[in-house]
Amino acid sequence: MEALLAQARMELLLTIRRAEGVLITLVVPAVLLVFFASLGIAPPEYARPVDFLLPGMLALAVMSTGLVSLGIRTAYERSYGVLKRLGSTPLGRGRLLGAKVISVVAVVAAEIALLLAIAAIGYDWRPGGSLLWALLALVLGTATFSSIGLLLAGTLRAETTLAAANGLYLLLLLLGGIVWPVERLPGPLGLVGLLLPSNALAEALRLSLGPQPVAPLPQLFALLLWCAGVLVLASRTFRWE
Repeated sequence: MEALLAQARMELLLTIRRAEGVLITLVVPAVLLVFFASLGIAPPEYARPVDFLLPGMLALAVMSTGLVSLGIRTAYERSYGVLKRLGSTPLGRGRLLGAKVISVVAVVAAEIALLLAIAAIGYDWRPGGSLLWALLALVLGTATFSSIGLLLAGTLRAETTLAAANGLYLLLLLLGGIVWPVERLPGPLGLVGLLLPSNALAEALRLSLGPQPVAPLPQLFALLLWCAGVLVLASRTFRWE
């Protein structure tokens, strides 16, 4: 347990030290929330823009940490031989991956706290709906996007993972129901967006945190399918060196 926690602290420290990682994980979701909420950009069925935007930014925060930050950092660690060396120490591969999971959860928790504080202080948002369903969606979303990040990191070169993670992040941001409903996207773009895991996570959070909460069972099932499929693929293709 001491080795696991020590490695988790190191993983968290390495995450914080990377300025570009902090920008993607902490700054971008917060800035987008303030920008779009201040402009009042939201579908007309929402009385306040923050009620639509906050769940999307929570989903974006999960994507930022699991897909971009974890994926890119792990890819470069594999490229430099760090993963191979740490995996052969008494720490072991299992506790190494466990430490990465703990660091991801800690960063996601910090992001959620920051976004909730901005929404509450700046836009008079108050917790409502079903927090249990929202927490379940966040857990499944974190597992899903962390699995996607590890799949990229374990199969592609570090430079390719960098490009792929950032490109996929942009695609999910624009088409994945984060800042605009996929139902309002034109033509085939709406169908593509409907199938993306970011849409499932954002919509699950909107249904959970709405004034009249609805159990987001289809969205949670979609996230579960994404998570299971990517985990199986990552476990079969992940290379430590």
